[in-house]
Parts: sequence; structure tokens; C-alpha cells
Amino acid sequence: MKLNELKPPAGSRKKPKRIGRGQGSGHGNHSSTRGSKGQNSRSGGGVARGFEGGQMPLQRRLPKRGFKNPFRTKVAEVNVQDLRRFEPGSVVDAQALAEAGLIKGAFDVIKLLGKGELDRALTIKVDRISAGAKTKVEAAGGSVELV
Repeated sequence: MKLNELKPPAGSRKKPKRIGRGQGSGHGNHSSTRGSKGQNSRSGGGVARGFEGGQMPLQRRLPKRGFKNPFRTKVAEVNVQDLRRFEPGSVVDAQALAEAGLIKGAFDVIKLLGKGELDRALTIKVDRISAGAKTKVEAAGGSVELV
């Protein structure tokens, strides 16, 4: 038996209801299973999502709060203590950080923060760096390049 030979047992599958296909179908009179008259029986009928019959919809009754800035930048934050997993003398850039699992998902900017200590010289290529992080990297013999 092959995958293309598989089929369900006879009688186990019901044929779909074919609406509006004439009298012989059993669903084709003047109303085609939609009932008689009214908004839902019409072509294109029915109410819009969230419509509550003329009552003020919930989405408009609730207070609106806050502001979402469409120009915001998503910053991926990495601390100095997280850089200990890299070998001394290696170049730490966005690709290296992603491979190490330190940054995930979509972001606009990578910023190095100064939490923790660093004991090895690294060449770091990031978009932003805090003053404390820069002093710690340079004190360990490393260098910083802003991309």
C-alpha cells in the first residue's frame, strides 16, 4: 500500500452541502437554506464584526490610554559580564552575539551595558555603548567600534 492509494472507507465521508444549485439538490429553492427575508438572507448581508445592534460597541465604550510611538527603536541589551563566553582576542559583533544566544528576535540597535566585569581583551562592534561599559572593555585591553 502506498500513500497515494489511501482513501477513507466507503460511506465514511459525507458530501458537502451544495447550496443554490437547483431544486434537485434539496437546498436550492428560493432561499437556499438562508431562511426567508431579513438582513442575513441577503447577498452580502450580516453585520460587521463588533456591531452590537446600534448599541455603542464595547471597543468604543472603553477608555483609550497611552501612546504607541511608530518610530520607536527596539534595543537589544547585552551586559559586559555576558561577553566572558567569547575567546580572548575574538571579534564580537551582531552575528557573534546571535550565535552565542545573547540576542534573539528582531531589533534595531545593539547596546552594550556595564553590568559585571570583563577579564579578556575583545574587539566589540555595537551600535551603542554606555560609558561604564566602554571603560571596562578598554581596561581589559579590548577595543570598541561603533557601527
